[in-house]
Amino acid sequence: MEIFGVIGWKNSGKTHLVERLVSNITSRGISVSTIKHAHHSFDFSTTDEQGRDLRFEGAHEVVFTSAARWSIVRERPDDEEDLLQDMVARLDPVDLVIVEGYKMESHPKIEAFRGENKKALIAATDNRVEGVASDAPLEGLSIPVFDLNDTDNIADFILDYVGLNERAGKVSLV
Repeated sequence: MEIFGVIGWKNSGKTHLVERLVSNITSRGISVSTIKHAHHSFDFSTTDEQGRDLRFEGAHEVVFTSAARWSIVRERPDDEEDLLQDMVARLDPVDLVIVEGYKMESHPKIEAFRGENKKALIAATDNRVEGVASDAPLEGLSIPVFDLNDTDNIADFILDYVGLNERAGKVSLV
């Protein structure tokens, strides 16, 4: 499985970009899974219609299942995060895994950047960033810069980078 990441500061447009990329890339016939890293505790809706918590105190795992989907929630008593490679190994095989977050891991990534956030550009100091998707003009970078909303060209760049554009029937831009 090929892996490519989307990183950026809070409110930089990472999640929206990942959503658009998944839609764009799967429409080309390429199978995609996603992994999203959270730096804080999170919770899926684990309550039923009567508001009861469906996780059970002391349970290691709880499986939620329906005709449409299933999910496993695993409690982590040690508060120790898995490495990205450990999470990828748990996925069913697909062509491409798009990772949101995991800034410090060594996989290739593109940075989502919003000028209004007034945050420093991660790509300026991190050579693991292969491109930037920005809503503001950026100068002086030696890597490609895309309009944050130009999903087609960003998807082409990612698929070229990981060698999947030929599979989608497109001519490589690189």
